[in-house]
Amino acid sequence: MKEKIVFTIARQYGSGGRTIGEMLSERLGIHYYDKELMKLASEDSGINEALFVNADEKIKSTRLFKIAHSVYHGELIPPESDDFVSTQNLFNYQAKIIKQLAQGESCVIVGRCADFILKDYDNVLSVFIHAPHEYCMEQAAKKHSMSPKELEKFILKTDKHKAEYYKYYTGREWTDARNYDLCLDSSKLGYDRCVEEIISYMNVRFK
Repeated sequence: MKEKIVFTIARQYGSGGRTIGEMLSERLGIHYYDKELMKLASEDSGINEALFVNADEKIKSTRLFKIAHSVYHGELIPPESDDFVSTQNLFNYQAKIIKQLAQGESCVIVGRCADFILKDYDNVLSVFIHAPHEYCMEQAAKKHSMSPKELEKFILKTDKHKAEYYKYYTGREWTDARNYDLCLDSSKLGYDRCVEEIISYMNVRFK
């Protein structure tokens, strides 16, 4: 790819968004970033990677997270501050890495509110992968040995956390189609066709 294009992918659990992102990166010969972002943010900030990994769990159990917003504006908290290793600053450093990647290479970035962080970048194509609940249940059942009731609870809890995480850091609704360039139903298209549609959109938009 001559032009640097960044693909951000948000996805419902069980919709196959992560797999579609991996397939897209392989098809285009570009890097795929997911949990590796935490390692890169750790190296950049000097903050232990374990704190990045544990931050999500800490946020999940914090009631404030569910009732308040801390919308990202691009700032970083300096090391001398007591809030240097706060969940907010851990997010800030991941956002910094996401911006650096967008400026330096073509890549696929999954999750982490990347579509919002890069909303002012012209070289970004944002995608939301979704599917009906029944389909997500079927796909999730292939990975988890749970009863249907347990699996349903797990999926609903996971997507609820994603929605709250997104709302907390962006002030926006996670499932609002206006946040994305493309919204694709993986149950109707299949993974291969989703990849094809993303590439087709890329070819039209970026010529």
